[in-house]
Amino acid sequence: MNSHFSALACRDILRIIFEKLPIPDLARSSCVSRVWNSVASDKEIVTRAFVAPWKLKDVIGKPLSGSFWRDNTLGKFAISHLLVRGDSVASLAVKYCVQVMDIKRLNNMMSDHGIYSRERLLIPVSNPDILKNGTCYIELDNYAKREVAVLYLKGGPDRRFNCFLNKVSSEQGKKRIIESLRRSMQVDDGTAQYYLSISNGDPRAALSEYSEDTQWERQVGVA
Repeated sequence: MNSHFSALACRDILRIIFEKLPIPDLARSSCVSRVWNSVASDKEIVTRAFVAPWKLKDVIGKPLSGSFWRDNTLGKFAISHLLVRGDSVASLAVKYCVQVMDIKRLNNMMSDHGIYSRERLLIPVSNPDILKNGTCYIELDNYAKREVAVLYLKGGPDRRFNCFLNKVSSEQGKKRIIESLRRSMQVDDGTAQYYLSISNGDPRAALSEYSEDTQWERQVGVA
């Protein structure tokens, strides 16, 4: 009983400490032990640490990978721009005060003509002040091929467009993650999917769980 209360007290103390840590220190703390990892990975704590440097109001959405929270540099954010007639990469670069190559790199565009096959472009954030008191939405962009904290300057995401985008990108993103785990673990898709599901979609945690299980199986086999 005493050990149980000690564990609870330890978690409470860790929570008080971790709530004051920036993202890099939280990431390091999560590697110390299982208890530290569970507290340092608490959604409320990581969300607060994620938004704090930029004075964001909120971040909405659940990333496919828990590692999303480990990096809150400015490159993690982007502005959503719905394309209209007359838009060009060059004109958007001028409008948002960013480099043409930065827009093309973020959206995986080989040429300026790629703009004609898309409904929107993600624009890199050049001025962090634009994030102040804003709300970002975690999205796995189909073209950027990574999860991004997206800021909408006018209202929020369009429901129909965003539902379609999330459905397509989430399915493709999950498929890529499972494929990567399958190769790393050298197992079939079903096994990779199982470990991903019990790890709340965190590939690193899935690999860790698989490693622990295989180690246990070896020990039992030796015994």
